Amino acid sequence: MIQLVFGLIGGLALFVYGMTILSDGLKKAFGDKIRNIIKVLTTNRFSGVLVGIIITSIIQSSSATSILAIGFVNSGLMTFTQSLGIIFGANIGTTITTQIIAFELTKYCLPILTIGFLLNFVCKKRIWKNIGLTLLGLGILFLGMSIMSEAIIPFADNPIVKDIFIKFSTNPFLGILVGVIFTAIVQSSSVGMGLILTLSSVGLMNLNGAIPIILGCNIGTCVTAILASIGTNINAKRTAIGHLIFNILGILLFLPFTKYFHSIVTLTSTNIMRQCANAHTIFNITSTLLILPFIGLFAKLIMKLIPNKGDEECDPFEMKHLDDHLLSTPSVAIDATIKEILETLEMTDKMIELATEGFFGKAELLDKIEKKEDIVDYRREKITEYLVRLMEQTLTHEESQKIPKLLHVINDVEKIGDHAMNLRNLARRKHENNLPFTGDSIGEIVQIHQTLKDMIKQTKDALSYIDVEKAKLIYDTEHKINNQRQQFKKNHIKRLQSKKCHHVSGIVFLDMINNMEKIGDFLTNIADAIVDEL
Repeated sequence: MIQLVFGLIGGLALFVYGMTILSDGLKKAFGDKIRNIIKVLTTNRFSGVLVGIIITSIIQSSSATSILAIGFVNSGLMTFTQSLGIIFGANIGTTITTQIIAFELTKYCLPILTIGFLLNFVCKKRIWKNIGLTLLGLGILFLGMSIMSEAIIPFADNPIVKDIFIKFSTNPFLGILVGVIFTAIVQSSSVGMGLILTLSSVGLMNLNGAIPIILGCNIGTCVTAILASIGTNINAKRTAIGHLIFNILGILLFLPFTKYFHSIVTLTSTNIMRQCANAHTIFNITSTLLILPFIGLFAKLIMKLIPNKGDEECDPFEMKHLDDHLLSTPSVAIDATIKEILETLEMTDKMIELATEGFFGKAELLDKIEKKEDIVDYRREKITEYLVRLMEQTLTHEESQKIPKLLHVINDVEKIGDHAMNLRNLARRKHENNLPFTGDSIGEIVQIHQTLKDMIKQTKDALSYIDVEKAKLIYDTEHKINNQRQQFKKNHIKRLQSKKCHHVSGIVFLDMINNMEKIGDFLTNIADAIVDEL
């Protein structure tokens, strides 16, 4: 009995550890492609399913893909309906792992480990090192399966043990329950499937007993996503519940036809392990094909089950793009951070507009700027904290290079907010002291402000798409704003000499154009980061 306990638990521990290393290796090798995969995502339901399959093949966990989808929705990177396609695809993608395990490569675990070790420790190129890490994980996974099989074999002929597993064949609801509970505990349907394949390989479980547990594994894997949705927005919660209901609906559709399903699966192979793997694959593909045409109705059903709680006012301090679930996929987390920085830049843009309009006459607008400054400072702090946490993740060289640049960019955006506050103070000074300004000076402030507006728009466009060519346009605009400041200073001196301008008004005028030119400098810093292949 001790041999069984330690063999089963120890083998399972190696299996789970191997899955983790396998996933890490694949993410390091191909994880930077996830951002590009998401970019091809459209409202087309079929492309969403394809994305779900690909991402799950990389991450090696449908639960992780579901959590990622929840993060996408919570951070505004995709809509709830788009996320459903990814979840449907994730259920298919997770069957790839089971199909690999079913090849019965346990006797080759040591050669696989050896090749993986050599690639990871000898090769210099990152891609080969990561492929080696992937093979190491696969070898450890198969080693764990081998240990579990050896521990179970002595009990395969035990009548008591056999009787326990026969009950799964005669009571499908018991099998479903076992699958749900086990997968919820280990938080991976792949681990559950690995154990099913191990038990079937030694003759302890037949296909009739395996099918209900396989169905249960699909429900159990949803628990992780549901836990991950706690504290997220309404659409992210809908994504998690949608995953659960999708799997439950699939099982309800299959249960009346279990006998026919069993017959079809037996035709696919004579090997029991392959039959179990095929049952897992056929179930997930079929349930997806049955529900996918009705994805719109399915989305409406979920929205009725989880309705909006009225039109709640959006919290201005809310960081809607920075989701903790995205940290495990750094390339996506970086995209989310850029979106948050863009929103912060948009807020500083509004501060500049309010200050300028307030300067020209609408003094009541100036009172709105200070709260926005507090929000900008808060957002800078939270974005910085998020990027620091992101640095603790496993990063590619390119990702590790981007994070310091993003830290500089958000600091530059915050400094733009500081100079917008300076503009507000100057506008307030103009109104409080009733300072007179000549038509020429007002016209020059309008000109340099228009140039600054153009520069901010160029920066937002370049940062939105990390577009180097658009970023280079900012340099020309900076040259223009510098020339304007120099020329307007000369014009101002002439006005002072001819006594056309009040000397205090002149100080405010110079400070206005100097602050706008300084904002241009910080926008140029952002352009530098983009040109440096942010």
